[in-house]
Amino acid sequence: MHNSDVLLVARVKVKYSSASFNLNQAGHVKPIYLDNAATSHPKPESVYLAVMETMRAGGSPGRGSYRQAMDAERLLFETRELLAELFNVPNSERFIFAPNATMAINQALFGLLKPGDRVVTTSIEHNAVARPLRALEDRGVNVVKVPADPATGRVDLVSLKQVCLALPTRLLVVNHCSNVIGTIQPLEQLGTWCRQQKILFMVDGSQTAGAIPIDVKTTGIDLFAAPGHKSLLGPQGTGFLYVAEGIELAPLIYGGTGSNSHSDLQPEGFPERLECGTLNLPGLAGLRAGLIYLQQSGIEQIRCRELELVSKLLAGLNNIKNLKIYGPLEAEQRCAVISFNLEGRDPAEVGYLLDQQKYISVRVGLHCAPDAHRTIGTYPEGTIRVSPGYATTDAEVAYFLEAIDDISQARIK
Repeated sequence: MHNSDVLLVARVKVKYSSASFNLNQAGHVKPIYLDNAATSHPKPESVYLAVMETMRAGGSPGRGSYRQAMDAERLLFETRELLAELFNVPNSERFIFAPNATMAINQALFGLLKPGDRVVTTSIEHNAVARPLRALEDRGVNVVKVPADPATGRVDLVSLKQVCLALPTRLLVVNHCSNVIGTIQPLEQLGTWCRQQKILFMVDGSQTAGAIPIDVKTTGIDLFAAPGHKSLLGPQGTGFLYVAEGIELAPLIYGGTGSNSHSDLQPEGFPERLECGTLNLPGLAGLRAGLIYLQQSGIEQIRCRELELVSKLLAGLNNIKNLKIYGPLEAEQRCAVISFNLEGRDPAEVGYLLDQQKYISVRVGLHCAPDAHRTIGTYPEGTIRVSPGYATTDAEVAYFLEAIDDISQARIK
């Protein structure tokens, strides 16, 4: 163990007395994790246990009638039912499991849009939406991006509606919450309006599924994609696509489903039509455990806790000289994501110092959303992004703010 490690542990234990700063089993300083927008950490203990137990149990869903296979099938059914309950969907079969939100988004876009279709989106989207749409443009789909406000990241509803009505529009795609600056878009207003105009409404819920209550049915969402490994507290390699009743998508991939094995045609029924190959059963077992944890804890309570953390971060960062915060300054208008920069300091340098000198994990750069950075004026260097989670402590937030203040005043180099 290095001398700097010893000094850090001693200093933090005296100042904050937080278990989060203790040594890990290898004898190293346990980093402060503030990158929950990328993947949540730590997971509830039940998630880790569920993954291991399922791996040890054996069996694959739809691949037999013996006990383990039937248990696996039951696990998938229960996971879909939990998702349906969480998002207020009457038919759980409309949830399609995917390895991540990106695959789910691709399934929705490539399965729905055809040459000549018009789709409207925003300038604040993640590459998980922007890149598939760019590829679809090359295939004859008309893509229109509505610019978001550079200061707040919000999309003006009047402008958005005008663009949608300028020509016949098949689909509106909106990121519920920006992974760069945390801005929340008004889904309820958009969904109701799209239904009135007979425009399909698709939402990327990567940053909000599990963190903010979402009623898919009432909101009027037709296609909803989200990962399992962020605020749903499941493992990486899990995600889903919700497809509303009456919407048929061409499969993105074709293959074995465990049903209709006598035919070389893809099944017509859901969810098998859009699910091929052996699913990530251990990962989905972990997702099921994460969903149960959310159900027991209450998303409203988790949202309240994250709002407290975001409020503390915004207040603390706002008091540091030569620091610029991007996006709304009101915590209620954000998910648990804050981007900022220090004047005259490269964000990559700041992230390196936080990691190497302060043992704090944040993300820097473009965050896979270059259009968003062009919108807010931080392209190509990007920003420093801090994203607390349900397990983040007040002591960790205080230590992070002190570290940023030290860097801003060049007390560490």
